[in-house]
Amino acid sequence: MNMVFTLGRIALVAIFIVSGAQKLIDIAGTADQIQSKLTIPAALNDIALQMEAAIGMPIWQILAITAGLLELVAGLLIVFNVFTRTAAVVLFIYTAVIIFYMYDFWNMVAGPDRNNIVHVLKDLSIMGAFLMLVAWPRGPVIAKSADEHEWGEAVPASDYSARSS
Repeated sequence: MNMVFTLGRIALVAIFIVSGAQKLIDIAGTADQIQSKLTIPAALNDIALQMEAAIGMPIWQILAITAGLLELVAGLLIVFNVFTRTAAVVLFIYTAVIIFYMYDFWNMVAGPDRNNIVHVLKDLSIMGAFLMLVAWPRGPVIAKSADEHEWGEAVPASDYSARSS
């Protein structure tokens, strides 16, 4: 695979790998942050209580560990190009959920809290990159000459080698 593409994958998910590790190192702090932003809906209270009883931890710590593992594992899968599309879809959905629950920028007025808009735009850009990973063709990619294709269209190497023989 193209080295630039590999470096791009690493750069894209570095924030998730580091953030996931930090969440797992400071589970209590992450749990407090999640609890300050999220309310368990009444319809899910029974499930949350059952999870707490089964695991023996508050739901906020369970969510903190889940978020940390999700970020870390999905990020590493993308780095190593294993289940890349699946991991990209999972992180796309996760990032959309984070935008909605963690950055309520629509309720903010001018001032330092408007910095959340920058975070939302950053996350939207990251979501766009995840969509690009999902859309990227499988296998080695070789671009055909301009007279064989529209400009910029890429084809798998197997298609290219079959035509050149």
